[in-house]
Amino acid sequence: MKLGLGLYGNMLNADNFRFAKQAGASHIVAHLVGHFNTTASKNATVGYKDMGFGVSAPSADSWTYEWMRDLRAAINAEGLELEAIENFEPGHWYDVLLDGPKKREQMEHLKQIIRSMGKAGIPVLGYNFSIAGVWGRSNGNAARGNAGTVGFHAPEEPLIPNGMVWNMVVDPEAFDPTGAHGTIGTVTEAQLWERFTWFLEELLPVAEEANVRLALHPDDPPMPTLRGTARLVYQPGLYQQVLDVKPSRYNAMELCLGTVAEMSEGDIYDLVDRHSKKDNIAYIHFRNVKGKVPHYDEVFIDEGDVDMIRLLRILHLNKYAGVLIPDHTPSMSCEAPWHAGMAYALGYMRAAMQIIERGG
Repeated sequence: MKLGLGLYGNMLNADNFRFAKQAGASHIVAHLVGHFNTTASKNATVGYKDMGFGVSAPSADSWTYEWMRDLRAAINAEGLELEAIENFEPGHWYDVLLDGPKKREQMEHLKQIIRSMGKAGIPVLGYNFSIAGVWGRSNGNAARGNAGTVGFHAPEEPLIPNGMVWNMVVDPEAFDPTGAHGTIGTVTEAQLWERFTWFLEELLPVAEEANVRLALHPDDPPMPTLRGTARLVYQPGLYQQVLDVKPSRYNAMELCLGTVAEMSEGDIYDLVDRHSKKDNIAYIHFRNVKGKVPHYDEVFIDEGDVDMIRLLRILHLNKYAGVLIPDHTPSMSCEAPWHAGMAYALGYMRAAMQIIERGG
């Protein structure tokens, strides 16, 4: 097992690479969607909260082979490896998700991204095939010591306005958070699986040729529908359905333990055991929660409902050799709340992994 840290686009710099190294990590997962256009978000006529995560306006300089090569080199210079790029920009593939008129054009761009990753030596692309995206979180203080947390507590679910996909604005001119310019309507389970199957059939052969694993993140929050749109993996058993669409080592799992723990059914220990034995897991989001949908809160890694040490023992027994990252963590009461929370999680994970690997 290898310890990693996930960094958003605006955090991909030498200081944070050194922080990861100092905290015991050996690998980085780069979440490039952090490049969303904050200027456009701030200048929009509606509030940032109504715009989800902001405007998806990917830079022309990123997502190229040269940019990926240089990012990997910068990470290597600090003694780390770049394990994965996490999530396509919504602006790159919204019509793939919506079955819109630009889906074939956008698919060709996704294929080029995968080819560039392979050329740059980046082995995994994590993605979330979701129309609503990560939506409905509320801020709170559910972790011990009143640390800042996020949770999900059955909010009202308005339909998604036109111009928005994956909880980001992809077309500011068409977008109005009130839905006055229309909504994308509803999407059925059959429609979503049809779109996903087309996506995988198109992209997987390119990924196999490029030696890049496509790793699917489960739906967070894991609701059967969200904002009128079906969800792909909202119960543990649906992961097998994804793997069965196109059986291949390159059709893999970005296994988020927190999301699986939030699901209303299934046994998380059995899921991890079965899929780690079969080498289905490309990398892991290692976090803990209290509760299940439709009410849960993310908490510190050692105080949730899941026995995280038990999961590490299962992974070790099955000779899992991939990367684990603490994708979220409560914010601690200090001048660097994110860094402190991540340092705590990384220290816990590193110590537990060392003890287990030494036979303890």
